Amino acid sequence: MTTGRPEQTLEWMRDGTARLLAELGKLPDDDLAAPSLLPGWDRRYLLSHVAANADALRNLVHWARTGEERRMYASVEARDAGIKAGAAKPASELRAWIGSSAASLEIDLDGLSGTDWDARIITAQGLTREAREIPWMRVREVYIHAVDLGGGTGFADLPAGFLITLLDDIAKRRSSGGKTPALAVTASDADGRSWEVTGPGERTAVTAPLAGIAAWLSGRPVAGLTTADGQPVPDLPAWL
Repeated sequence: MTTGRPEQTLEWMRDGTARLLAELGKLPDDDLAAPSLLPGWDRRYLLSHVAANADALRNLVHWARTGEERRMYASVEARDAGIKAGAAKPASELRAWIGSSAASLEIDLDGLSGTDWDARIITAQGLTREAREIPWMRVREVYIHAVDLGGGTGFADLPAGFLITLLDDIAKRRSSGGKTPALAVTASDADGRSWEVTGPGERTAVTAPLAGIAAWLSGRPVAGLTTADGQPVPDLPAWL
């Protein structure tokens, strides 16, 4: 059983935050209203989502440290309204919120003791998890949305260890959801590492580079990705 501080995910969180802020720094204010690479989201909404996520995860850190229950969001409606309001902030305020919320989350996590990491918390999806998973919940946000900003960082630029762990997570979640078609996926550049997704229909086999598989299974479009028999890969429902 894993115990103690999750050092690897904390390291990834710091790196992912730095990448996200670097990508944001490349973008002039006028470009923040442009579409992101995540279908249906502009950059302002994406950035507000990331900042609000940091604030929400701080609630879980408080819960783990004190035992006082604090959910990530009061409700789905409150979460959506907060993100929408944040997206309308002046560019300077939105940029400041991104940086300050990330820094405050890191400070809060640094304040957790060894036993705090074992505390039980409940995620926004209603799942009971140990507090040591909080950094991983943030890692997914900062790394993936650093790509979604469209400033030049791609999945291939992210650490291979993160991508493998991400695919472990996605395959498990997609298998439990019952909406993703059955898949057998192999990374051609990761020593043949493979993942299976249980789901309806005949299993579709896909072999591709690790970065392309991670992008596709996380719901991002990947040009030229095909199945083993040369057909376009299927569209997938949301995984998170």
